[in-house]
Amino acid sequence: MGDCHGCGSSCVPPKQAAMHKLVAIIGPPNSGKSTLFNRLTGLRQKVANFPGVTVEHHTGKADLPGGHDVELVDLPGVYSLHARSEDERVSHDVLHGKMPGLKRPDGVILILDATNLSRHLPLAASVLSLRIPTLVVLNMADDMRQRGGAVDTGALADELGAPVVLASATTGEGVDEVARFLSGGIGVPKPVELPVLQDVPACRQWAREVSREAGYTHPAPPVWTRRLDAVFLHAVWGPLSFVLVVGAVFQTIFTGARPLMGGVEWAVGAAGGLMRAVLPEGVLRSLLVDGVWSGVGAVLVFMPQILLLFLFITVLEDSGYLARAALIADRTMARVGLQGKSFIPLLSAYACAVPAIMATRTIENKRDRIATILIAPFMTCSARLPVYTLIIAAFIPDRQFIGPFVHTRAAALMGLYVLGFAAAVLTARVLKSSILKSERTPFVLEMPPYRVPSWRTVGLRLYDRAMAFLKRAGTVILGVSVVLWALASIPLVDGKAPPIEQSLAGTLGRAIEPLIKPLGFNWKIGIGLVTSLAAREVIVGTLGTIYGMEPDKDSAGLQAALQKDLTFGGAVALLVFFAFAMQCMSTLAVVRRETGGWKWPAVQFAYMGALAWLCALAAYKVFS
Repeated sequence: MGDCHGCGSSCVPPKQAAMHKLVAIIGPPNSGKSTLFNRLTGLRQKVANFPGVTVEHHTGKADLPGGHDVELVDLPGVYSLHARSEDERVSHDVLHGKMPGLKRPDGVILILDATNLSRHLPLAASVLSLRIPTLVVLNMADDMRQRGGAVDTGALADELGAPVVLASATTGEGVDEVARFLSGGIGVPKPVELPVLQDVPACRQWAREVSREAGYTHPAPPVWTRRLDAVFLHAVWGPLSFVLVVGAVFQTIFTGARPLMGGVEWAVGAAGGLMRAVLPEGVLRSLLVDGVWSGVGAVLVFMPQILLLFLFITVLEDSGYLARAALIADRTMARVGLQGKSFIPLLSAYACAVPAIMATRTIENKRDRIATILIAPFMTCSARLPVYTLIIAAFIPDRQFIGPFVHTRAAALMGLYVLGFAAAVLTARVLKSSILKSERTPFVLEMPPYRVPSWRTVGLRLYDRAMAFLKRAGTVILGVSVVLWALASIPLVDGKAPPIEQSLAGTLGRAIEPLIKPLGFNWKIGIGLVTSLAAREVIVGTLGTIYGMEPDKDSAGLQAALQKDLTFGGAVALLVFFAFAMQCMSTLAVVRRETGGWKWPAVQFAYMGALAWLCALAAYKVFS
């Protein structure tokens, strides 16, 4: 249990605390703020954007004893409230009650890293000067004590004029004190002398003096952090280790997810067979089985792989390894005119380009920011994974490639990731040496110690990703599947659906076939390319619907069906096309919003489309 000291006032709130309170959680990056938020709210949370901006935030209901109803809002990680970046501006506006649709918070939980207190204290000056009831939480207290650090929380509370509690969001230490604060609140912080907020040197000097008065002993650097950094930050071993980690991830995605994928595929097939047996023959059965289930089910099969990818990304991030990868990548970024800050958005683009483009708001240089936005969609997002997996499994045999550790399919998948990254780097080089040329700015990154990830936090993130995937399958993919089924069912011939090649869908595919035939694609692939403009993975559902409506093929035999319609050269060309093409309307919409017009989205769509067509043509010629 953490120790809570309140500078003369009790942390235990009076009974007349207001219900439906709003409490903001704020803290610097890597302070454990989101971990505490997840522990307090569990699954009672949602994600949204603040009105008028692209900054994403989490809100949730705290699980408190006594039936207290407190809403928590997890603000972006910031070092100050100077409003220089969009993150800082959002946090400033929320705490000042200037955010549309959101009242001024009734209280604030200020999370500071107990192992790095002097660096994080300047944020306390900005927050406490607002005179909002505030609880200061020194997180990672267990780590601080293990490394020989110490702090007098009573003295620190006197210096800050606000109660202070030692806590560990990972182990649960101090969470009861936080819950008691949320259950009612405390008085306005005691007036203390704070530095002028605009004077950064004064804030730093004040932070050092407060740390000294509170008897703060800075903990020694973790032994394992020093040992691991000697390898992971080494000029040679660091990049090599990164390649090995990535290779292990891709191999596991194929081998580890295979049993789960087989189970999902069996369940999808069994459900489809049951629906076909129960429903009477007719339009309804055709819609539900051949249209909806064949399309959505073909995509659901790949859910284990996507979740496994997110599991690795989350573990690597929470363990502190990805911060080292960003430092290593800064050397590469410098060669193409970008900075290390571009690496974090580009890394998140492996999950989805939409939040990655939003994450570029931390880049102060406007030209660097635009360049990062334009190249982010080249990174291999999770929506490409079902497409890659389907085609690779259909055309590449599973054999050993690098000993027993990396097989040919994993190597092919890793090659596609490298291909997208190479296109991003080369494009960035062209942009930064021409129309977006600018001076390089220094890259400052706080290096967190290595930590064991909180499996509760990992589980919550995977749950969020699973719900997002199912929502996408239940909206975009479902909608496209229904529309495609309708197009494939008309015009009626003798009161029945026509052969699919004679339907409106077939007519559409044949209309664009001359454009894609040089790439080795037929009209069926053409339909998939059109529908995948809504979302990349929709092509899998589209092909599942098309083959499901053919009398001699079904979605369970999708790989076999593709082998009849694509040559090996055509399969490689399709992989290359998807590696480069901009096939995501959501991404284009976000680019328009971030750049303030349609100029850059239009350039991005045209450039990526032309590059995809030309490189796919070259791949088809080489591998045919």
